[in-house]
Amino acid sequence: MSPGMSLYSVNAIVILSSDDGSRIFSKYYTPPHAAAGAPGTGVAAGLASSNASQNPYPDKTSQTRFEKGLLQKTAKQTGDILLYDNKVVLYKMESDVAIYVVGSADENEVLLYNVLLALRDSLHMLFKQSIDKRTIVENYDLVSLAIDEIVDDGVVLETDPTIIIQRCSKAPPADVNLSRLDPFTEQGVNNLAQLGKAKLTDWLRQGL
Repeated sequence: MSPGMSLYSVNAIVILSSDDGSRIFSKYYTPPHAAAGAPGTGVAAGLASSNASQNPYPDKTSQTRFEKGLLQKTAKQTGDILLYDNKVVLYKMESDVAIYVVGSADENEVLLYNVLLALRDSLHMLFKQSIDKRTIVENYDLVSLAIDEIVDDGVVLETDPTIIIQRCSKAPPADVNLSRLDPFTEQGVNNLAQLGKAKLTDWLRQGL
């Protein structure tokens, strides 16, 4: 693997309101392993310098400034990709929201675009309707789960929307009516045991 390659491909995933630029969702990632300091410098100084370069948006102020500028920049664009603040940004406009996937300047654009499409398509399938600010706020837990299934600490885990939504929303089997189960009867205990076994099997198959 060349020195420039890394598993930590995604720097941030951001969802903004295209109307007023307010933040709906954002998650910034910093690689957990900092590079060693330069020769002749202390370890602490080297780590601090590395962390600063790896995470250029360490606080809310810098993140808000980046997001505001990003929305202003993409409002004038017609494509899906741009270079902003020395970052490669892939984005999609959906109704009244803008979805961004941010990577370093030398990151693979195709990989980042696949992450963007996976997120957009997963939200469409989860919501069963268009992606808008109100729906995202009302289903914030599902949005967070979907993003965590796609990216973990900047590492791309999954880009198949079908698998992602299965891990975010797993309905009980159709032949088991939970409202009619009486856990204090032998039949109720058996039914609950079967349901638990089926769920455990599904989780193991999905690698959870």
